[in-house]
Amino acid sequence: MPKRGDVMPTKKRDYKKEYRDYHSKPEQRKNRSNRNKARRAMGLKVGDKREVDHKKPLSKGGSNKKSNLRVVSRTTNRKKAAK
Repeated sequence: MPKRGDVMPTKKRDYKKEYRDYHSKPEQRKNRSNRNKARRAMGLKVGDKREVDHKKPLSKGGSNKKSNLRVVSRTTNRKKAAK
């Protein structure tokens, strides 16, 4: 039994494997595809730091129509989340 203040040895994490396993799931691929479609619809180029915000989130039945999209800063978009 470890004493108070002792550090428990941890198993080294394989971040590449975790990333590969998570991002290759069909649901995540679909989400990434939808984000990219929205970026193209709003004319954002690769490397542009702004993000596309869905006024009505995709998770709540929103769409990628231009009327549901707006270009915002990363900070603004992350604060809003799926509200």
